[in-house]
Amino acid sequence: MPDISFYIQEFVNLLEPFNWFFISYFLFVNLIYIGLVWVSYFYIQSQQNYSHVYKLTGLFRSELYKPVSILSPAYNEEANIISSVEALLQIKFPDFEVIVINDGSTDSTLEKLKDHFELYPIDRPANLPIDHKPIRNVYKSNRYTELLVIDKENGRKADALNAGVNMSSKELICAIDADSILDPDVLMKLLRAFVENENVVAVGGIVRVANGCKIEDYIVKEVGMPKSFLGRIQAVEYLRAFLFGRVGWDYFNSLLIISGAFGVFDREAVLKVGGYLHDTVGEDMELVVRLHRHFREEKESYNIRFLPEPVCWTEVPTDWEVLGKQRNRWQRGLADSLWRHRKMLFNPRYGRLGLLAMPYFVFVEMFGPIVELLGFTYFFAILALGNLDSTFVLLFFTVAVMLGMVLSVSAVLCEEFTYRRYSSIKDVATLTLYAFIENIGYRQIHTWWRFKGLIDFFKGKKEWGEMIRKGFADEATGSEEKESAETTEKRKTNKEESPSLLQKMKPLRYWSVIALVTFLLGYLVVEVLTAHQLLPDFTQIWDQMIS
Repeated sequence: MPDISFYIQEFVNLLEPFNWFFISYFLFVNLIYIGLVWVSYFYIQSQQNYSHVYKLTGLFRSELYKPVSILSPAYNEEANIISSVEALLQIKFPDFEVIVINDGSTDSTLEKLKDHFELYPIDRPANLPIDHKPIRNVYKSNRYTELLVIDKENGRKADALNAGVNMSSKELICAIDADSILDPDVLMKLLRAFVENENVVAVGGIVRVANGCKIEDYIVKEVGMPKSFLGRIQAVEYLRAFLFGRVGWDYFNSLLIISGAFGVFDREAVLKVGGYLHDTVGEDMELVVRLHRHFREEKESYNIRFLPEPVCWTEVPTDWEVLGKQRNRWQRGLADSLWRHRKMLFNPRYGRLGLLAMPYFVFVEMFGPIVELLGFTYFFAILALGNLDSTFVLLFFTVAVMLGMVLSVSAVLCEEFTYRRYSSIKDVATLTLYAFIENIGYRQIHTWWRFKGLIDFFKGKKEWGEMIRKGFADEATGSEEKESAETTEKRKTNKEESPSLLQKMKPLRYWSVIALVTFLLGYLVVEVLTAHQLLPDFTQIWDQMIS
């Protein structure tokens, strides 16, 4: 019976004709990302220079602003709901309302809202141009006249947003997640896009990691570094994806994604295309692509923008399993949105969207995990066979790992040269370190999550997946809102419950993979450089020294 090395050799022989394809793919993708980072850097600088002369206070006096309805769907968000809504109510904007949609929560989300905001039921007739699950009750607040709470049957996030769109009374709608906190002046900054161009129908803003930040009175007072490994890795990811990836696509007028955590839309435009779709887990991206498609096909002037300065803060997962489910859902949502609108692919009717953005997102973001997984597997198979002096090994390591590190570090440095949200040198140094670490171990695990998400999409999986929130209470140092006795007791009970052996082993498995990949890559670097005579032979040097 052949040993395992036989099967590894057969696998290597099978993929050997594709080794230059793997190298070309990683080189192409990372160079595109690096190009987007630098395009975004100069674009952001020009935007900053323009912002300095843009007088927002004078703009408000001229009454050119549009009123906004802030929609916050909430399902089992008892950990964050009070701090999030309080932050929304402190936004600096002359005309807005906050609509919280309790989407059939099974925890104490609604009870907390009732108690804290002194809610009372009202009869409010609603125009219902968009279908959604039945509304049970509508509440107003004795404390805040601009707060409206909708209690409805569970229909998932898109259904809840549609209920909010129906109940909204303003020209613009701002959709955010219930676990998010907005900067007080965020709407004032977003307003600029709608005033500069009357054809703007949607604007996205940057989402940043709230873990580790100092939060007082429901406002982020000081930006800090997350304490967990996963939190820090995601801080780098969010910088690269939001601050520079999406800014770059905005520069080319080809933005396909506005994060569901934070986006502002023209209400009439949303109604024209039928609101959010119910049968997808990527309702945020799907709506943006559908808006593009609608206005292109109708040959109407429009614009969809992304502004990097308005900031939304969100709690990111610090558990491997929860993070894996989130990335799986993101990949399914991406694939679903692209598949629904595949007509746009390579279609000149849609301009840059059809000829540039759609091909990139289909072949890099959607099918990329397949190529990356095969490439890394082939790479490690060659290592297992001991072919350390292979030209492929050196080139693949350079374009897949080293260029990935350059990309992540570039994103961190560009953030430091532009907005400088992290004021501490220690924080910047930590981010830079994790920009290197991200590419060794974590990236390979992340590729696997995305690959599983793509497979689940082809299987037709539509489940949202439960997201466990720890809440901002651990970060807040000045909030008056504390945990209720019931929630505290529940946490104590959960601590007393002993986790199973598999639950205890799960983080260990992930860390073992990262440690193994780190060791192998470190060993590989030394061996490859020595094989190619790029490092001295330390054995000979040692023999000469002792002789």
